[in-house]
Amino acid sequence: MPSSAPCIALVSKSNVFPDQKSKLGELKLSVSDLPMLSCHYIQKGCLFTRSPIPIDSLVSLLKQSLSKTLSFFPPLAGRLHTDPNGYIYVTCNDGGVEFYHATCKGLSIRDVIGPLDVPEFVKKFFCFDKTVSYQGHFKPIMAVQVTELGDGVFIGCSVNHAVTDGTSFWNFFNTFAELCKKISSNNQNFEKIARQPDFSRNSVLVSPAVLKVPEGGPKVTFNEKERLRERIFSFSREAILELKARVNNNEEELLVNGNFNAVEILGKQSNDKYHNEKSKSRLFRTAPVSNTAEISSFQSLCALLWRAVTRARKLPSFQKTTFRMAVNCRHRLNPKLDPLYFGNAIQSIPTYASAGDVTSRELRWCAEQLNQSVRSHDDETVRRFVKEWEKDPRCFPLGNFDGASMTMGSSPRFPMYDNDFGWGRPLVVRSGGANKFDGKISAFPGREGNGSVDLEVVLAPETMAGIESDHEFMQYVTN
Repeated sequence: MPSSAPCIALVSKSNVFPDQKSKLGELKLSVSDLPMLSCHYIQKGCLFTRSPIPIDSLVSLLKQSLSKTLSFFPPLAGRLHTDPNGYIYVTCNDGGVEFYHATCKGLSIRDVIGPLDVPEFVKKFFCFDKTVSYQGHFKPIMAVQVTELGDGVFIGCSVNHAVTDGTSFWNFFNTFAELCKKISSNNQNFEKIARQPDFSRNSVLVSPAVLKVPEGGPKVTFNEKERLRERIFSFSREAILELKARVNNNEEELLVNGNFNAVEILGKQSNDKYHNEKSKSRLFRTAPVSNTAEISSFQSLCALLWRAVTRARKLPSFQKTTFRMAVNCRHRLNPKLDPLYFGNAIQSIPTYASAGDVTSRELRWCAEQLNQSVRSHDDETVRRFVKEWEKDPRCFPLGNFDGASMTMGSSPRFPMYDNDFGWGRPLVVRSGGANKFDGKISAFPGREGNGSVDLEVVLAPETMAGIESDHEFMQYVTN
């Protein structure tokens, strides 16, 4: 590990444009897109071993691949535009994206993945740091940074969160890798890609409501300078199955050779009618759950973390706690959206319980509350959330305002390791400094797959120390 903060030097900056002109025109931002205008750009990327080709050739190859990829994803090369009526669109004007080549040969792969906490320098693997998505009116919607290490390379993407959610982001990243691998192997079949995005805008998510934007644009609502710790906790498939068996009181679960039943998570507060002050009377209501309800692996893991963090925060028993998840609405709507619908198609699911209930009741009880929240979010609920937002269009306040909240983002279902640019799969996935505050959690698939999960946990230092000494939580951690 470097003894001092490493110097990551910028080698070059350029613009990359789609290799074909867009025919898409404008896409209106939806009820799910608009609340994200106050969020930072998404920052996600992958660490790879060093490419066998020289770095200058690699940079050229990546630019060529990015240009072809943008032709399949025209909104990413566009700009935001507000019309005279206040409606906000993505104008697919081929304005291009920014491409950065940086280097820090004094850093090694071990420096990135070895420390217990995620090193601060990882944030420098991304550009557009702390850029709010509304700035897509004036800045590119996306930027790519390639950082050369002593024995590896990191490819990081920063993408406007009002234009993409996690599903759309990773579809782009997968396609970027797919086309790069084709070019590097002299495969000239660029007419089709494996997962063509759907740009339709004809669902209930596209609304006539107008979001009133404050002068100067929306701002993030959490303290960007808060002192935090960030750590990756890994959970093997075996540990996950053991935890699920405990929650479901079914030891036979350990013998099941099935698929991981994860819930797609992108914890946001958008479209959350319960966040409104008028709904306080409903905050502590916990719905009855069938004793035979199957609790998923991921719900079990979320419940485990909810309990550990609540204990570590040493909250009074009467304090309301919140665990926020978000669901993919694509398959919940009737008629369903295309699975590859491009844009945001997520809604928040807040689950509330007193600190006393979370810490004193059984782990299964906590998991049941999360399970019921997810299972009840159907087409009717999605449409009700849309109507609630239309009554009061707003950007959502992201953060931990009462010191008792947690927000789960990303998803172990996302194909983060299906990114082979031509010389192998990623070693790890990492994120930048975007949208991080006390209680922000992101779920990644484990590299080995088969239901393993990595949790990127961001907490106040004293809370992190608390969960690190929490036996119930740490007995399932495998790193």
